Amino acid sequence: MEQDVVVARQTVRKLAQDCGMRLIDMTKLVTAVSELARNTVVYGGGGDMDWHVLKEVGRLGLRLTFRDTGPGIPDLKLAMTDGWTSGNGMGLGLTGAKRLVDDFVLESSPGEGTRVVITRWV
Repeated sequence: MEQDVVVARQTVRKLAQDCGMRLIDMTKLVTAVSELARNTVVYGGGGDMDWHVLKEVGRLGLRLTFRDTGPGIPDLKLAMTDGWTSGNGMGLGLTGAKRLVDDFVLESSPGEGTRVVITRWV
């Protein structure tokens, strides 16, 4: 399962390089991906990561979607509070990932799983 996190990081690093993303922005994005991929594996029991290169007038970006069919997050507001953790972590995964990207959308329903969509513009 840890290998899945590594593959997600490597894939996003390559996509970001191909888009011409600056090193600092690429590092922020890959860090967010690491957190979200790990959450998908550890808390969601595994899942998928999809990506899309976004092309708008004058800019490029990457949109990544993490999806699992795990137990879901019962309280989204609490989960997005710095310091809160449902496991043994530091409680910075979701909130930290949100701070590292330009757009962050979290959807989750208990018993149905979780979906996180992030976007980082070049």
